[in-house]
Formats: sequence, structure tokens, C-alpha cells
Amino acid sequence: QVQLVESGGGLVQPGGSLRLSCAASVSIFSVNAMGWYRQAPGKQRDLVARIFSGGNTVYVDSVKGRFTISRDNAKNTVYLQMNSLKPEDTAVYYCNAVKLSSHYWGQGTQVTVSS
Repeated sequence: QVQLVESGGGLVQPGGSLRLSCAASVSIFSVNAMGWYRQAPGKQRDLVARIFSGGNTVYVDSVKGRFTISRDNAKNTVYLQMNSLKPEDTAVYYCNAVKLSSHYWGQGTQVTVSS
């Protein structure tokens, strides 16, 4: 029942920045947590960042200091600000929501870091 729509992906040079957006069909407070995952071709889908309903955040070590997850409660939207992008950040980025024991996924948005 939770629908998620990502936007903001694209092609960026190494060292550049992008901001991803995830619009949810329900209040962010109605889910336990929201986050961003990424999946490169031939690799598993890995957690990038997560924000819990209380506002606490977690990040994978490889993006700490470069990525920031935030939210706009009035817009039911979660953001991922990505700075100092590296080629290894290239992947499809998926928005994720967790409610009770269920996971919900957006369609994904492509991020390509290349010169």
C-alpha cells in the first residue's frame, strides 16, 4: 500500500553532487523507517542510508561525510544529498520504506558518475 517514487538521478562528473528525492504516498511518520539502497550491475543491493521515524540516521561507511539523508515531513518526501561523488557510487538507487515487517520499494533512479 506504500508507494514510493524516486527522482533526481542522472549523469555527473566525479566530485560533483546530486540530490535524490523520494515521494511517499503515506505520511513518513506512519512507517518505521525510510532509506536509500543502491545496486550496481552484477552486485547485490546494499543499504546506503536510513532515517528512522524518530529522526536518527545511519550510513554505510563508504558514504559517511559525503551523503546526507533528510526529510520534509510536510511533503512526505525523503532526500539523499550526494556530494563528492565517485565512480564507484554509480548504481541504481532505490527508495525503501519499512512498515511493520514489510518492505516497500520505489522503481529506482540511475546515478552515473563518469567524466
